[in-house]
Amino acid sequence: MSFDYIRTILMPMLEGAQMTVLLFVICIVLSIPLGFILTLAVRSSIKPFAWLAQTYIYVMRGTPLLLQLLLICFGLPMIPVIGEYLVFDRFVAACIGFILNYAAYFAEIFRGGLLAIDKGQYEAAKVLGFNKWQTTTRIILPQMFRIALPAVANESITLVKDTALLYAVAVPELLHFAQTAVNRDFTIVPFFVAGVIYLVMTLILSAFFKWIEKRYTFQ
Repeated sequence: MSFDYIRTILMPMLEGAQMTVLLFVICIVLSIPLGFILTLAVRSSIKPFAWLAQTYIYVMRGTPLLLQLLLICFGLPMIPVIGEYLVFDRFVAACIGFILNYAAYFAEIFRGGLLAIDKGQYEAAKVLGFNKWQTTTRIILPQMFRIALPAVANESITLVKDTALLYAVAVPELLHFAQTAVNRDFTIVPFFVAGVIYLVMTLILSAFFKWIEKRYTFQ
């Protein structure tokens, strides 16, 4: 295939990549705080909250993301009586699905980070006169995020690749334009171009997280 052909298919595929990046940013910005809230709920002394949060995490991590997306996009509108109020734009529905799913994974990552902190840290903070809020914000959370950072980075890279599932709910993203070009031109070149774009995105993200990890390491 000529370079002219690649240039022809590249522009619409880059437009699709914008949708991929937009979903990624929205999901990261909203799912990480939600995941931390879920972590606090699981560790709550109020048993019903802890049980509900744990059940939510188990269900979201135990069922396929694709199934969850299909349920939100096509299943919720079929619910009797309230279904008509649960009809969302496809992209909005996909964002909801990704946020709810990834929040559960981030919750487990943060929980693991908290469990990895030595209990002596809490005792030392108490001896030094820190109250519970100061202990949490100044001592525990910084250590938790440092411990959880590699896992957060891996999950974020997985999110970039999972955005390809938008194709299944008819959101015009990168893979959609690649598949359209393949069907139209009877060549697999668009798939290779899409693969390169995904690799570039994950490479940039990996470099960003490595920079953050180095900065935390030397602090």
